[in-house]
Amino acid sequence: MLRKTLSLMLVGGLAPALSNAETVDFMTQVKPLIEATCIHCHGPEKQEGDYRMDTKKAAFAGGKNYKGEVIVPKDPDGSASYWMTTEPKDSNDIMPPEKEIPLTKEQQEILKVWIEEGAHWPDDVVLEQTPRMNFKNNILPLLSKGGPFSAKEQKMLRLWIEQGAVWPEGVKLGGGGDDTKSGPGDNLELVKVIRENILTVSTEKTEADMKDYTNTIPKTGVKYDMVAIKGGEFLMGSPDNEAGREANEGPQHKVKISPFWMGKFEVTWNQYEPFMITGIARHKDGSPESIPADAQPVDIVSSPTTPYVEMSFGMGIDGFPAICMTEHAASKFCEWLSAQTGHYYRLPTEAEWEYACRAGTTGPYSCPTDKLAEYAVMDPEQVRVGYEKIGTKKPNPWGLYDMHGNVMEWCLDQYLADGYAKFKDKTTENPLEIPTTLYPRVARGGSWYDPPEELRSARRIASSAKWKDQDPQLPKSIWYHTDAHWLGFRIVRPLAVPDAEKMNQLWNLGTIGED
Repeated sequence: MLRKTLSLMLVGGLAPALSNAETVDFMTQVKPLIEATCIHCHGPEKQEGDYRMDTKKAAFAGGKNYKGEVIVPKDPDGSASYWMTTEPKDSNDIMPPEKEIPLTKEQQEILKVWIEEGAHWPDDVVLEQTPRMNFKNNILPLLSKGGPFSAKEQKMLRLWIEQGAVWPEGVKLGGGGDDTKSGPGDNLELVKVIRENILTVSTEKTEADMKDYTNTIPKTGVKYDMVAIKGGEFLMGSPDNEAGREANEGPQHKVKISPFWMGKFEVTWNQYEPFMITGIARHKDGSPESIPADAQPVDIVSSPTTPYVEMSFGMGIDGFPAICMTEHAASKFCEWLSAQTGHYYRLPTEAEWEYACRAGTTGPYSCPTDKLAEYAVMDPEQVRVGYEKIGTKKPNPWGLYDMHGNVMEWCLDQYLADGYAKFKDKTTENPLEIPTTLYPRVARGGSWYDPPEELRSARRIASSAKWKDQDPQLPKSIWYHTDAHWLGFRIVRPLAVPDAEKMNQLWNLGTIGED
């Protein structure tokens, strides 16, 4: 049925605007529309304006601002559920809110006619939130590549059809319209250009050349600090008798690490937000909808789509660590930074992270256990409600701040519970578990949300799809972990610059295993 319906739409184009003489069916036209555009703000979990819309009784009762006037049978102009959708884009009353996609004329007409006909709603029908389909981000890529469609893709197409099959004017399959891309793309060829610039700018050749430095992001003028870390060997993991130890932290094994620089602090919103919010129209994969042939490399790197909520969740922006990004978003920030500074940045491997965190120490923390509160933003009493600015605590012996606590930090590796077993009784050099699935990946260091035992140097955390439970999109965003208010990252810069193929691989590990 889906294939037949879709075929008719592709051949015939959009259905004409609904006329007042037509009858609207609640179950097939109104219900899907309300579920996609209203329930995320007016459902069982959240009620903006004290208004709930998932049941007939609540929907007709209205909220504190429009009691009994949200749905007025036979009076669409007196029904806020209709007239608010027709407000100007800059109106404070427009629904969905200005930051979301407004309803089309056809969708507005469906609501209008439904109300004019008496706003019929079966008593026992309860609405549930469904993801709203955006044609450019969700549907055009599917139709452009063609079938066969997976079960998830079929669901997306079905939702799009149920929600009115909105197809923007001027957009055509097979090129043309506003979605035609020109010029270079975010691919291996771009990485080759970035690498050539890195080889020119980055003049350090030996460990002796490495010094701590402060640099400025050319695009924004924001500064960041890097600490030179000498290469060496350490014992990775925790001993059997360490308090709070988890089985996945062993067996301990020797690891040899090559020299690198590491961010003195966790990446802040000041550094990250200009990468996250660019004002440039983007496809769901973050690539610009239009790329001029003469675009600079930094302007071609994929960046996050516009966030769907305020991503700091009111905990602070200026000087605070950036949070809630996926591993892919963190890696693309590294590429974005590399493209404009001439230095090769990436996320740390799990081994590099622990080596830097320990800073030559062998105990549970890089500081005395009884002094941890002087070094870590944590929550031993389970009462803390947010992070702190970077650098408010003491640094570890190598001058790195917040390695224990404040925000958990991404690493490049796939998380394997028994991953250390293969290293037993041997010395490994620069290990990296290349991911093969999207989940779980490794995060390290614990956070403001965690008790002391979660902040140990050897503690390993496995990422989870639950970190984006609140994401209303389908498929889920490749850029945001909306539920991970305690997750951030810091950058490293290895002394040895790899070839372009390796750079490209490590900057794009974050989407491996994405359905």
